[in-house]
Amino acid sequence: MDIETLLSVMEDEAKRRKAPVYTLKKKTTDPFRVLVSAILSTRTRDEQTAAVAEKLFKDVKNFGDLKKIDEEELAELIRGVGFYRNKARILKSLAEELDGKEIPDSLDELIKLPGVGRKVANIVLSEVFGKDVIAVDTHVHRIANRLGIVSTKTPEETEMELMKRVPEGSRRRINKAFVGYGQTVCRPQKPLCRECRISNMCRYYFRNL
Repeated sequence: MDIETLLSVMEDEAKRRKAPVYTLKKKTTDPFRVLVSAILSTRTRDEQTAAVAEKLFKDVKNFGDLKKIDEEELAELIRGVGFYRNKARILKSLAEELDGKEIPDSLDELIKLPGVGRKVANIVLSEVFGKDVIAVDTHVHRIANRLGIVSTKTPEETEMELMKRVPEGSRRRINKAFVGYGQTVCRPQKPLCRECRISNMCRYYFRNL
């Protein structure tokens, strides 16, 4: 199965099963919202991230607003996401760094920012700047290894290998398709292998028959 067909099957199945990544996320290319949402989303379910982000963005529209808000008040605003107090500190540091400045459009510059790793940086590069990159989170890492597309130990290794294997033009689709499929079918625990439309090409499935 070629990568285009694989992605189409994953996207179709995830949408049919109403994966949160498709039902909750509002399409935006606003750099501030994309970056802040990506930071809030780390180690947090999409449903929680969406609810917290919606509450936060009612009053906090930019880094200037973020800079003015008290850290304790910010922590209470984003309570509900994982490690919310740590994320409040990160967002305050980001506000100090970026108030009045443009968000960088390169990986090297983005990962210098507080709390920004490769996954968050690549989400910004893909969703804001339209760059042909792959944001690898736990879903992407897990599913790519289960399928046997890669054989890697870390998300960064997975990103590097997928960049070699996935053709240009398809890379930006990887994150959402794999996340949606991971939320609904190829779950971390008790994956629905017998309902999976791509199990015939899955290394994990054949190992666990």
